[in-house]
Amino acid sequence: MVDRAHKPSAISASSTGPQPQVDISADNSKVTAKLPTGDSVEVLLYGATVISWKSSGQENLWLSQKAVLDGSKAVRGGIPIVFPVFGPPPQNHATSSLPQHGFARSTRWEYLGKSTSESGALSRGGDDSVKLDFGLSQSQLSPESRKAWPYDFSLVYSVTLGKDGLQTMLNVRNEGRESFEFQMLLHSYFAVKVAYRGRWAAADGVEQNISRVSISGLAGTSYIDKVLDATEHSSSSPTLSITGETDRVYKSLKQDTTSILQDDKPHLDVVRDNLTDTVVWNPWKEKAKAMGDFAPDEGYKNMVCVEVGSVDGWQKLEGGDTFEGGQLVKSHI
Repeated sequence: MVDRAHKPSAISASSTGPQPQVDISADNSKVTAKLPTGDSVEVLLYGATVISWKSSGQENLWLSQKAVLDGSKAVRGGIPIVFPVFGPPPQNHATSSLPQHGFARSTRWEYLGKSTSESGALSRGGDDSVKLDFGLSQSQLSPESRKAWPYDFSLVYSVTLGKDGLQTMLNVRNEGRESFEFQMLLHSYFAVKVAYRGRWAAADGVEQNISRVSISGLAGTSYIDKVLDATEHSSSSPTLSITGETDRVYKSLKQDTTSILQDDKPHLDVVRDNLTDTVVWNPWKEKAKAMGDFAPDEGYKNMVCVEVGSVDGWQKLEGGDTFEGGQLVKSHI
């Protein structure tokens, strides 16, 4: 296991005062963590999918009203984990027999436990923070997935809730002798509404929606536009506005932070950690209606996916090697 810069240290046994609270649901399907501040996170063991992250009393993630949470299919919303392949698998590749986006988001993970810290801001190592660890290995896969991708691997997914944000990190280790290639992505669905007087509404009384949202931090690189037949384009504008169906893969971004703006004001900062690619996705009207688990139909107005990952090409791991990457998301609510 590698040691990363943002990993919180264990809390001292002599610490006093209110401590983070961690609960496991009665049916052993979900882990919930809550800070003394009231900030909280909920992680479904199916897919280790973060399905809620609240700060200052407001929800930062978008979850479909028809999201399936019983483990029968991948969750529509929250933060699903994409591994070991992004999108439809390419032909003549080791992942070609896997389903779209791989198996991590559709397999039950093991809850490995918690650790807490009060040693400073989350981005510097924790501040009244709580870290939840989840694990997945080859032995937990279905026979079909093991046959389709027969490599000996282990994943540890760390979800750290702190007063200054939510951090999600994926550690990939090759436990075997044979090398393998993989892609990974955190498919984050962010809510794009603002809180006003305790309600989700814009301060001027006008319904808040995607037309008032823009994305910054994507300039100076190229992107693959999947809406335009996967053609490649240059990104020169300082911001991206969502005015229709959007499905872009921004490659090798130079800056670490991509920000979601509402009315040109900061809403969420997505800071990549050891990852260079970012996907921006919004299904828009027609595609939203066509997806059976996307609800309400107008939900596309209140969400945008900003997804950090390593998806332009492949990461290769030799036997015994480890890769780790993820994100720190900061809310301005």
